[in-house]
Amino acid sequence: MNELVSRVADSVGITPDVAAKAIGMMLGFLQREADDGAVAKMIEAIPGAPELVAQFNGEGAGGGGLLGGLMASFGGGVMALGQQLMSQGLGMGEITALAKETMAVAREHAGDEVVDTVIASVPGLSQFV
Repeated sequence: MNELVSRVADSVGITPDVAAKAIGMMLGFLQREADDGAVAKMIEAIPGAPELVAQFNGEGAGGGGLLGGLMASFGGGVMALGQQLMSQGLGMGEITALAKETMAVAREHAGDEVVDTVIASVPGLSQFV
């Protein structure tokens, strides 16, 4: 298990398996939605992150049935990701903690400027991190 998964699992109080899947889904979402150059630098800088994205990027994407479809239509992006993470058994507090801890690790490895660019490029993301 890598440092990112261990830290997030410990910080949020979830199992490493759930943490790995949630981080992969979140980073995959950022890869699709955020500034291409900045998010690529960020993911590459975090040890183990590219593998998590490759493994879990497609998990939950486009799912969520009617509610997921409505959320994608009205809130899109961040709201749809939240729905996907909730379908993995995470509550809003856990999702926020997961996002904050993942971004803290990203800042350590990629730097504040890169992470700030990623966050600023996704509408609504700043309120969760």
